[in-house]
Amino acid sequence: MIITRFNQLLQDYHTLGPGDLFIGRIPASQLRNTMWIDLTARGVRLLPSITSQLVASSKSAQAFVLKSWMLPHTQVISRRKELLDAIGDYRRNDINTAITKEEHLHCGHGVRRWNDLEAMYNCLSLSEAHYPFVLQPFVAVAADVRAILVGDYCEAYARHNPDSFRMNLAAGGSSRPHDLTDAQRELCLAVMARAQMPYAHIDLIVTESGDTYLSEINLNGGTAGARISKPELDHLKAAHLDRMAGND
Repeated sequence: MIITRFNQLLQDYHTLGPGDLFIGRIPASQLRNTMWIDLTARGVRLLPSITSQLVASSKSAQAFVLKSWMLPHTQVISRRKELLDAIGDYRRNDINTAITKEEHLHCGHGVRRWNDLEAMYNCLSLSEAHYPFVLQPFVAVAADVRAILVGDYCEAYARHNPDSFRMNLAAGGSSRPHDLTDAQRELCLAVMARAQMPYAHIDLIVTESGDTYLSEINLNGGTAGARISKPELDHLKAAHLDRMAGND
């Protein structure tokens, strides 16, 4: 059985098993993790994959699974002890300014720059509600790039905001087309393969020394700076999933 609507998935949920396929994403809810685990254990296939949906839903999951492609010293902090240990590691490596990324906030709203590591600890240790979060060194960025890849389609654009280190277009930035280098495209394909993503919106940071690192990755994202429109992109994604499901 091939299911393409979430309501139908719920209707037929308890009868599904090996050979059944759901094409779509399970929306955020308190039962989403339970459904991911249960469907996997019963042999139900999901497109996009459960791994890709999990990684796309959590900045901490991204940093844990895709750490190899991110800035050195990127860490997932899940408790105070880990934060204290991370601050010690940063100081030993002469890292004095850091970035934190809060879960489930988009458009740069959850990205914070800390010029004082002790102030960061004093603020973030006050409440368990802050955990988990992603901790990264702050680096000067030569280019902030958004790449969109779906099947054979690939385009990228660089984002710029002279008034903020947050380059998001939603924060008042501007964009221009960007030609991915072979190495940048290979990085994108590598992280997509690791996260089992059939398509992706990938944010890259290019440092002033010319190194490229993964910032974030998602199954969906804005298209404000892209040549392709959102309806066109949604059509490409749906057609790509159909091909993967063998429906072409």
